Amino acid sequence: MRQTFRASWTLRLTLLGATALFAALVVGPSLNPVFEGVNGAGAAALPKIAVLIALALLVIVAGALRVQRTVDGLGDHGLTAWLRTPVAPLAPKPGTVESRSGAAATSSPAGQATQPDRRSFLQTAGAVGASTVAATAAGVGGTIAPQSQWVPVLGEIGAPVPTLSETARPEWKGARVKNYRRLGRTDAMVSDISLGSGRIRDQDGKRVAIEAIRRGVNYFDTAPDYSHESSERILGEAIQETGNREEMFLATKFCTADGHLPANASVAEIMTAVEGSLQRLQTDYVDLIHIHACDNVDRLMAPTTHEAFDRLREQGKARFLGFSSHTPSLPQVARAAIASDRFDVMMLAYHWGLWPEIGEVMDQAHDRDIGVVAMKTLKGAKATNLVGFENESKSFPQSAFRWVLDNPSVSCLVVSFSEDQHCDEYLYASGQSTRPSDIARLEKYDRLVSADYCRPHCGDCLGSCPEGRPIDTILRYDMYLADYGDAVRGREKYARLVAAGLDASSCASCPAPCLGSCPHELPIRAKMVRAHERLIEV
Repeated sequence: MRQTFRASWTLRLTLLGATALFAALVVGPSLNPVFEGVNGAGAAALPKIAVLIALALLVIVAGALRVQRTVDGLGDHGLTAWLRTPVAPLAPKPGTVESRSGAAATSSPAGQATQPDRRSFLQTAGAVGASTVAATAAGVGGTIAPQSQWVPVLGEIGAPVPTLSETARPEWKGARVKNYRRLGRTDAMVSDISLGSGRIRDQDGKRVAIEAIRRGVNYFDTAPDYSHESSERILGEAIQETGNREEMFLATKFCTADGHLPANASVAEIMTAVEGSLQRLQTDYVDLIHIHACDNVDRLMAPTTHEAFDRLREQGKARFLGFSSHTPSLPQVARAAIASDRFDVMMLAYHWGLWPEIGEVMDQAHDRDIGVVAMKTLKGAKATNLVGFENESKSFPQSAFRWVLDNPSVSCLVVSFSEDQHCDEYLYASGQSTRPSDIARLEKYDRLVSADYCRPHCGDCLGSCPEGRPIDTILRYDMYLADYGDAVRGREKYARLVAAGLDASSCASCPAPCLGSCPHELPIRAKMVRAHERLIEV
């Protein structure tokens, strides 16, 4: 007898699973270079996409296919029997007769072709539709699943960008410093929220600095390489105009306009650099000098640096020694500084979500009466252009600051002031404690930036680059431009990497062994390519 068969569920589900797996394991990963802007990546992915389409078509065909074959009275057996399953015959309609083959034949006038059974057509169309939906879901879903880390990156494209974290609130108006803390063994009482001058470079910046002084800020952090010496110069003018130098705690760095002084710099070179800072700041002395962005113990303990500082202190030109660090080597550098007992202050990257080791280092410094200054407290400062974070009812910076200042080991935090609103918005958090709403806001921020934020002190990716590119440094300079809104600073610093041959110009054509090295699954090559495009001077 003749029997109609369709593809078995075992076969159809096998094909569907193969489609989803091929999409997730082969097609999805092949699209990473496409998202990253690698030349020719689209063409390389086309054969894999063609195979995926073929698998999806097989799923659709398997759902629609109906075949007839002769079977004996004992049923359908054999090696291929699992591939098919019999279709139950449709109940005959009135006016039909059963043929010898078992099919229903419609009585019709002579000369007319037999009409297809409508119910059979609808069943086939339904099977085709269901198979198409399933095949599409398996192919598209499997392809997209490996690209989840791209959602935050692609979400930035075309997104509206507010200029500040949110609209200024009336209660912020006229906010002042409400709390001063002891800066370790220096015995100085400094404002808990203090002014970083990395973005102060013109008369607008001077106006903001003067307003911050009037509102009680008395700790100022600057450096010769901030805005190519302009930061020190403008800050010096602001302090002179307020006449409050003796009430200020002024910190600068061992560096020049072109960058950090190396470990092998001579005593004369170091002292000349500091003399230049004193002239620009219009002062006879600085309260604190940092070894700037220190990433290794050799530079931290360079004999010429310590000899130069001792001479400067004897001459009354510098009072205290410190270091700053936001590199993967921070824990080792900080512990060496604590053990040496040479340092009075340390300035470390510290914010919500860093691993406990950083907090432990800060506690050890506090126990030795070393002042601790927190920087990078805004965790990338992405709140200003973060899609999905625009409508927060309170300021994200205030939540971040309150959390940092809840740590009793922190003497103060330093944040860049560059706009008039910063005096209101930032200082409103002074003297306040963390609230439950702050934790919820910080957790939400973490969720939104987790796949796009390069963490300080990590560095797991650095050994994966065959050309030795400083991935974390390049992404930090891109953060200055894109998130801090400081294109001048980001591009100035990146230009030094370009001059040294350490820029990201080759990343677009690199096979990218760095992919998969980030424990937070950042699309490293894509971020490096994007950083180079934004940072390179056109």
